Amino acid sequence: MVLVDDLLMFPIRSVLWVFREIHNAAQEELATEAESITAELSDLYMRLETGRISEEEFAAEEKVLLDRLERAQQRGRRIEAAEGGEGSPEESAQRRAA
Repeated sequence: MVLVDDLLMFPIRSVLWVFREIHNAAQEELATEAESITAELSDLYMRLETGRISEEEFAAEEKVLLDRLERAQQRGRRIEAAEGGEGSPEESAQRRAA
């Protein structure tokens, strides 16, 4: 009987697994995007300090990067809210500490 149950539930479990993998990939992409933008900001500050760009260029590029970072963080918060705050205990502890 267990084998029959497993065979009948296999399509549902497979679809759920696919959705979980898509969700995990999206979360990873958001985290990577935020890290990438932070690295770009760091490079921008370095170019300003070394005199390779002017204050006006710096301000314009910084605004664009900070806007992108804010949008990425908002998407992350929306996803987290849609999940109902679910996640691993480590992630919950990190959110409480932040």
